[in-house]
Amino acid sequence: MGLFGTDGVRGLANGPLTADLALSLAQATAVVLGQGRSAEARRAAGKRPTAVVARDPRISGEFLAAAVAAGLASSGVDVYDAGVLPTPAAAFLIADIDADFGVMVSASHNPAPDNGIKIFARGGVKLPDAVEQRIEFALGAPKLQPTGADVGRIRRFADAEDRYVVHLLQSLPHRLDGLHVVLDCAHGAASGVSPETFRDAGARVTVVGADPDGLNINDGVGSTHLEHLAAEVVRRGADLGIAHDGDADRCLAVDAEGRVIDGDQIMAILAVSMKERGVLRDDTLVATVMSNLGLHRAMAAHGIHVVQTGVGDRYVLEAMNEHGYSLGGEQSGHVIMSSHATTGDGVLTGLHLMAEMQRTGRSLAELAAIMTVYPQVLVNVTGVDRTRVADAELAVAVAAAERTLGDTGRVLLRASGTEPLVRVMVEAEDEGTARRIAEELATVVRERLAL
Repeated sequence: MGLFGTDGVRGLANGPLTADLALSLAQATAVVLGQGRSAEARRAAGKRPTAVVARDPRISGEFLAAAVAAGLASSGVDVYDAGVLPTPAAAFLIADIDADFGVMVSASHNPAPDNGIKIFARGGVKLPDAVEQRIEFALGAPKLQPTGADVGRIRRFADAEDRYVVHLLQSLPHRLDGLHVVLDCAHGAASGVSPETFRDAGARVTVVGADPDGLNINDGVGSTHLEHLAAEVVRRGADLGIAHDGDADRCLAVDAEGRVIDGDQIMAILAVSMKERGVLRDDTLVATVMSNLGLHRAMAAHGIHVVQTGVGDRYVLEAMNEHGYSLGGEQSGHVIMSSHATTGDGVLTGLHLMAEMQRTGRSLAELAAIMTVYPQVLVNVTGVDRTRVADAELAVAVAAAERTLGDTGRVLLRASGTEPLVRVMVEAEDEGTARRIAEELATVVRERLAL
């Protein structure tokens, strides 16, 4: 069926993603996740399975979250409605109250007309592919239809935000007094909780992009639009700026001069800090194949091993969970600190980035200088047969490009998982070289893989 993508079910709200689908998906989830050992133990004790439901502030989230709650309650699941909260808050709360699973209604950094449904298992962890397939299969199977006292209840999760804020503050090694941060909340799920948490941690906080109206989420603000944040940091004379995306599972930053500090640089700063403090498991960082060559070189210089995964935070999480690693993430700002979270958490990441500034007394620019960012050129080649990306002559062209770059750059070809598209990424010591080689390879891709 292919309903689930790399991060849940996503699409145009009231287009492919209807209230009927949300209800049916919740009912199918109750069949698969509401029948586990913990749920059965609850039933044996005369209780019902439990689930946390949260959403970002986009307008369609109101009816989609209501449909999800209705589907779960009609299947005999007690629902704790947490309202508008970040995705990592939902994941934390599932574990915090020992719920059997949870659902987040959000389309992350997508524009307001889109929405999505992310499902977390017990403990607040993302679902493996096999479980998502079981849920898809259950869409066509009989639903749970309890009656009388066995139907679920829907309760307002009144202290959800407070629990999450306390958790974030307890993760910090010290306060952030004396630091001035500009927060861009993307008119999204962190618009309330992020400013509150940074203020409670002692920082001086200036807020932009924190007036959600259901339609303005990610609209010219947030982690995908850093220009306004950078200008505000410089205008205010702040120490740094931190930007979230719509559901606040990302964190990107700008330094006091308005220069962008991306996810690779943030991971480099945190990895070195964690190694110095003895809390970086096996002196290892997990990053995707898209992470900058400069990250690899900086980590090698500090005695830190880098494990590479496919693109997507779920693959980073899989590697971290398999080996117990404590830090991983993506260039896009999904940073996972497994001692404190089961998924990327933009608020948590921003707090710990500032904690390192406070610990060292160094500016963000000084901390980020441990990593040289190599120019990275990405060319999307459309209208090609992505299944033939292993073409022999294309491999010869890639090998020739790699010989040209030597140890001063790298080449990566990736087939899109959903479109007739191949991505050509080239890194080099200067942008001109990277662009020239990327365009040359893109031409070969077009010629060899044309549909």
